[in-house]
Amino acid sequence: MEPLTDKQIRSSFVNCTKGEASRLRLPLDFAELPWQDLDFLGWVDPGAPLRAHVVVPREDGPLGITLRVPATSRTSAVKSSLCQVCLTAHASSGVTLLAAPLAGARGREGNTVGIYICADLACSLYIRGKRQPKLRAGRHDETLGLDERIARTTTNLNAFVARVTSG
Repeated sequence: MEPLTDKQIRSSFVNCTKGEASRLRLPLDFAELPWQDLDFLGWVDPGAPLRAHVVVPREDGPLGITLRVPATSRTSAVKSSLCQVCLTAHASSGVTLLAAPLAGARGREGNTVGIYICADLACSLYIRGKRQPKLRAGRHDETLGLDERIARTTTNLNAFVARVTSG
């Protein structure tokens, strides 16, 4: 992913108001982000921990989506969950259901879509092996190469983005 500026990120959001986009806080480590290892930018808002944000690179410019984080999450050291974007298995607390208001009038009416995704939104780092999920049984081996895992992650995320923006 190409590095983005604060202005590019804030102007990319399609499912929140300009005021909400101007008030969101960028990741605390924004200046040190490993852009070359990111397929998308995702973070939980440090100023509003019940909000998360995803910015996806597109041919016509970045597209941002704001998401709601559940107030409580289940935790279990025994159960595991699978991220619907990168297909990384985590202890159940490592995956969370995030809800995104639909873009446009339907979103303003309260309609949302949800996705189970890595709670820290670091899918890109998990598929590259730069971050390890917390699992009792360890990481599952995959036969796909890195380029194929990146393509799968991008396809899955773009499918979710299409559900949000078709609203």
